[in-house]
Amino acid sequence: MQRTSELRIWIEGTIVAAIAMVLSFIPTNIGSSFSISLGMIPITLYALRRGTKAGFFSAFIWGLLHFPLAQVYYLMPAQVIIEYILAFGFAGFAGVYSDKLQQAIRNEDYKKSSRIIIYASFFGTLMRYIWHFIAGVIFWGSFALWGMNPWLFSFVMNGLSGVATAIVTSVVLLLLFKINPKLFIMQKML
Repeated sequence: MQRTSELRIWIEGTIVAAIAMVLSFIPTNIGSSFSISLGMIPITLYALRRGTKAGFFSAFIWGLLHFPLAQVYYLMPAQVIIEYILAFGFAGFAGVYSDKLQQAIRNEDYKKSSRIIIYASFFGTLMRYIWHFIAGVIFWGSFALWGMNPWLFSFVMNGLSGVATAIVTSVVLLLLFKINPKLFIMQKML
């Protein structure tokens, strides 16, 4: 029975990764360096429902889905590993707030629950965009606009994209929480 329950959680995570990938096709790019990553919404929700391990798995699968769908910007293997394996996987670290959120919901502390959703959205996004920042400095720095310092360019572009992504993720998840808090509750599977 335990194995069946775990398998269902991993299947749910794979479906969430597919939804995140579909949302990635919605155009939110401004230029070549700024975008809002809508896939963070289902990944963060799933990580808050299931925890860090499951969140990391689902986000990792999301990163892998970029390959068969030809959505990989390839310079060299190390860059691909950092930007599509590590960065996406680390988005699942929003799940570190899962237990706190579950407890706040059980206690019907909706104000605290809302704060936790915001913290998780920003933390998961931060964990992901740290890797994009590193890749931006190491691999994309020579493409920096206006001859800007690669550190500054990567910080500004990845920082703006990360903050915008975290804000959009927070707002959508808060709306979903207001509509149906049960979406965030970890359900026992039979």
